[in-house]
Amino acid sequence: MSWSTSDIPDLTGRRVLVTGATSGLGYETALELLRHGAEVTIAARNPEKSQQAAASLAAASGRPQPAILDLDLADLAGVETAAERFAEKHEHLDILVNNAGVMAPPYRQTVDGFELQVGTNHLGHFALTARLMPLLLKAAIPRVVTVSSIMHKTVNSIRQGDLRAENGYAKWDAYGKSKLANLLFMLELDRRARAAGSNLTSVSSHPGYARTHLQASGPQLGGVNLEARLLAIGTKIVAQSARAGAWPSLYAATAPEVRSGSYYGPSFLEFRGKPKLVHPTKAAQNPQLAQQLWAWSVEATGVNAF
Repeated sequence: MSWSTSDIPDLTGRRVLVTGATSGLGYETALELLRHGAEVTIAARNPEKSQQAAASLAAASGRPQPAILDLDLADLAGVETAAERFAEKHEHLDILVNNAGVMAPPYRQTVDGFELQVGTNHLGHFALTARLMPLLLKAAIPRVVTVSSIMHKTVNSIRQGDLRAENGYAKWDAYGKSKLANLLFMLELDRRARAAGSNLTSVSSHPGYARTHLQASGPQLGGVNLEARLLAIGTKIVAQSARAGAWPSLYAATAPEVRSGSYYGPSFLEFRGKPKLVHPTKAAQNPQLAQQLWAWSVEATGVNAF
């Protein structure tokens, strides 16, 4: 695929919400969307970082400063409040990029008692998507992009007990399960949207191995500074830039030829390079598991998209 960001169409009049856009992949995604005329809202949990990022994005893009939405995906009541505040200001939403995430922290719980990684990376985005669905369905060609990871290949399944780490906690296993959940959610959202006769496009992307703060932030939270330093060194040597890591998300969010239910990642061994169509594992494509996860997620969040 010879795609580049110059192929992104004119997005004037398109309203986009990007979670976790204060740095890394989310920042680079928001930046290109702004450059191509989109009306962008960045959603994050740290107001000070959001203000700094908004100012930086405006300066770098030469476009008006993006709007800011306070959003903590690890607090389901806060997700509801954020969605309500967004709906108060906007009648529709064209593109939702579920980008924010946490990676390999020590064991922690969300406000609602779920394991932090599954609770943030999956349940928070599940609830946000569901609560914004009325606005998405008012758009002419709505699209939801859910960012997964090549790490979904490291796990074979997910159980309801994993939402609360009832059988113990291993940080990388939990991360892999949260990323598997992202793909199961994307594919089930696609199936349910089509069954409902909706023209909603549900797609996923992954950045390959990209230089962001995520690789070291988890170990740093646990006080494991040596692990954080080693990951930072390895990332600097091997990984592609956050800008390049954002290409699959940008392609998934904007390319007219994208089909619902598709998954995009980097072209070279899925680690780096231009975006291409890639394939989820068999576990991620299991419709029975996806239906179960959807039911568990509805029970956990108290909200349903379809």
